Amino acid sequence: MKITLLAIGKTDDKNLQKLIDVYQKRLSHYVPFTLEVIPDIKKTKNLSEEQQKQLEGNEILKRTSTTDHLILLDEKGVSYSSIKFANFLQKKMNSGLKNLVFVIGGPYGFSQEIYDRAQGKVSLSAMTFSHQMVRLFVVEQLYRGFTILRNEPYHHR
Repeated sequence: MKITLLAIGKTDDKNLQKLIDVYQKRLSHYVPFTLEVIPDIKKTKNLSEEQQKQLEGNEILKRTSTTDHLILLDEKGVSYSSIKFANFLQKKMNSGLKNLVFVIGGPYGFSQEIYDRAQGKVSLSAMTFSHQMVRLFVVEQLYRGFTILRNEPYHHR
């Protein structure tokens, strides 16, 4: 199985990007992983929230295949402990999925079309985090999940 993290907008904080790179490299020892950044939509001042979500949704659809298994990072998603998230990853691998795609939307969330296309939603917390920080948290939790599955000492039970 391959894992892709799709995210709207670039990370402009160099410190966060360095940490993302660290965990991305660690994760690559367990699974093929790609972080793909969708450029921010230009000239959003004159767009409604719905129009912006629709344009972002179109960009997400352009970058995904109908065979991809989409999981949205969404505040209304399922909350997992790290161990249960590792079990979630194991189930996805056991199911024979080719590509598991986690998607971080823009500031207003996702268009209805993306919600309809997704196979699931995951919530990292009831708290709100910047989209840049969410990338780090997702990559770190993916790494943690694989270390849990391999009974490696990174995660202390």
